[in-house]
Amino acid sequence: MSKPFVFEKPLGMRDVLPELVKQKQHVLFTIQDVFERWGYAPIETPTLEYFDTVGGVSPTIEKKMFKLLDRSGRTLVLRPDFTAPIARVVSSILKEAPFPIRLSYQGPVYRAQEKEAGRNAEFPEVGIELIGEEAPDADAEVIALASEALQAVRIPSFKLAIGHVGLLNALFAEVTDEHQASELRTYLHQKDYVGYRSVVEKGPFTDGEKTLLLSVLEWRGDMTQLQQAKKLASGEKVQQAFCDLEELWTCLKLYGASSHLLFDLSLVSHRAYYTGVFFEIYASGLGFPLGSGGRYDHLVGQFGRPAPATGFTLKVDRIIEISQLPLPEQPRQVLITYTAQEREQAVDMARQRRQKGEHVTLHRLPTAEAEPKEANGRFDEWVRLEQGGGPGEPSL
Repeated sequence: MSKPFVFEKPLGMRDVLPELVKQKQHVLFTIQDVFERWGYAPIETPTLEYFDTVGGVSPTIEKKMFKLLDRSGRTLVLRPDFTAPIARVVSSILKEAPFPIRLSYQGPVYRAQEKEAGRNAEFPEVGIELIGEEAPDADAEVIALASEALQAVRIPSFKLAIGHVGLLNALFAEVTDEHQASELRTYLHQKDYVGYRSVVEKGPFTDGEKTLLLSVLEWRGDMTQLQQAKKLASGEKVQQAFCDLEELWTCLKLYGASSHLLFDLSLVSHRAYYTGVFFEIYASGLGFPLGSGGRYDHLVGQFGRPAPATGFTLKVDRIIEISQLPLPEQPRQVLITYTAQEREQAVDMARQRRQKGEHVTLHRLPTAEAEPKEANGRFDEWVRLEQGGGPGEPSL
């Protein structure tokens, strides 16, 4: 095994420098403030979880999990997501808490990546879970909350694309077998519409079935497109899914969130635990989703407390990349330089100025004539104390 270079980091890990940390903290504070105003209480879960408890039900595939052993030989995982740990908490520590339960979270998650440049293995997420509330009201609340959070951090142009797992499942069940349905879902998930068309056109389908399957690619837009798509479909389950989406749209209009929404019924998620409405968030100029969410009614029950649930997660790094949220006005930055004989006076002055809200850095000079190297444009004011007296002439 080769020895790492002195400054080498594990694959996918990174250092975050001060300016980016400030942006990250401000974005997280702004989003969490929105969550709390909607009644979502913050929660923290451990960085390490037992694989047997969380790993088996996590929406993250096993090969992307970081595993290690504790001293007893039990397999642990670095937290691959927040949804499964929160479901564990709701079914154990909060098992007596009445539904619905509204929780928010923020923190890093860990997923192993292939050896590809630019792919992080540790990245911050922020999001919410609404557990114990049925659709469509809960779905509408979660979607509207995601929209408001993104507006709060000034994402200039974004859309929430809404799909429905049950609708596609019911449609494929009517006209395809399991193998064909799996193949079609794969092409839709990869957004390989050419491959999807090829499978449909070469498949053993009637002309009517081909027309219906191909029309899925056109089921994208607002309520008008949704109603047109509804006319083409039959089947009780498919029709019920369309009715669910119509009611969801009615609820979302009450929130005033419809301008950021569109239906995309060809949407397929890699997260197999979604059971109904789910969505992905896209912004202009960004090639990856800002976040995603949806309904997962069976996950919490795997911890022994069955309950409907929905939620979403936002990718903090991607938000920072395109957010136009300005940093708040920074406090006045002051540098006080002193010699050993002036130490008491310098510490006292720094205390007084910090109490006024200023950010004060103390720097001891080896001699009265020495110049501080750190004064290069970082400070709004440089106070040079003179031995036995007050501050000398400021140089900044």
